[in-house]
Amino acid sequence: MGKILIIGAGGVGQVVTHKCSQVPEVFEDICLASRTLSKCENIAKQIKRPIHTAQVDADNVPALVKLINSFMPQVIVNVALPYQDLTIMEACLETGVHYVDTANYEPRDEARFCYKWQWNFHERFKKAGIIALLGSGFDPGVTNVFTAYALKHHFDEINELDIIDVNGGNHGHPFATNFNPEINIREITAMCRHWENGSFIETPPMSLSRKFDCPENIGTFNIYRLYHEELESLVKHIPTIKKAQFWMSFSENYLKHLEVLENVGMTSIEPVKFNGIDIIPLQFLKALLPDPASLGSRTKGKTCIGCTVKGIKSGNKKEYYIYNICDHEECYREVQSQAISYTTGVPAMIGAMMIMKGLWKGDGVFNMEQLDPDPFMDALNKHGLPWKEIVR
Repeated sequence: MGKILIIGAGGVGQVVTHKCSQVPEVFEDICLASRTLSKCENIAKQIKRPIHTAQVDADNVPALVKLINSFMPQVIVNVALPYQDLTIMEACLETGVHYVDTANYEPRDEARFCYKWQWNFHERFKKAGIIALLGSGFDPGVTNVFTAYALKHHFDEINELDIIDVNGGNHGHPFATNFNPEINIREITAMCRHWENGSFIETPPMSLSRKFDCPENIGTFNIYRLYHEELESLVKHIPTIKKAQFWMSFSENYLKHLEVLENVGMTSIEPVKFNGIDIIPLQFLKALLPDPASLGSRTKGKTCIGCTVKGIKSGNKKEYYIYNICDHEECYREVQSQAISYTTGVPAMIGAMMIMKGLWKGDGVFNMEQLDPDPFMDALNKHGLPWKEIVR
């Protein structure tokens, strides 16, 4: 059907490449590119069909344009760093190629989750006649589609939304992050914001917690309220939502390590002088922590990610829970990555598939909940992320 260019060769890039290779009738030709060519080559060795690899600096628009023009893909999947979203979008505009990412842009010098920068591209993408699909991971991504599916099939209006992300996995390290340490720690140490009665309310990160019982005997976990980017788009596109919150599970061990690192300044993104050189403490910490791509073979347990939705149907109050459970060990057997990378990489592939097959169309910049959820939901069941629902 066409060509796909994947930019980023971390754990998620590995999953996207594996999953695209499993659908040759859609992704006839695959190119995996990264700043570090050897990472691409190592992933290519895992794939059972030939793929192209390339070296590219995703901060460099001319270099990106040169690669795109040489490979000529229909879609680009950006699983590089969120700092690089805008340069890759610029390259897509210059070459007329559709764009997919899994996380919103944020500047390097500020831990700020905001869609404004990417939404500002809407008129340019519309004029170019191409689509930019934002946040096609799990959260954001699948959680947005879950919410749209709930609205389409179960509610006349949604009033409350809780997105709950539980990782019941254990990798055996004293302290490690399940995806890019720099992005992960920036995310969870940022000020919390939740939506209530028409505005965002700011509170200290993880200052509110509660217990959550996962279905299917996964267990009971402490979940903590954080800010996550999908809240911004969901309350914009589903204006009946009066309250929206995002929750994530953490172990006491993880939180204690994080508290110590914060107290000594190791999570800071402000430069400090060391032996006459400016260094970013969080980037130095990232170099010391295990590479998330190395966690796959040693992580056991399951994730449980889903949405609790409350609203009105036919004049009556209704509560609905939709979720996916993913097994770390099963993911590793399939694609040599743990479930955090898997749950992000599979939806990235599906988002690209929706565009390649013409099931999702549009000129401009779109979030996932703006498009028909049904074909995406069907693809989740077929490609490794089956979902279940509970109506209360």
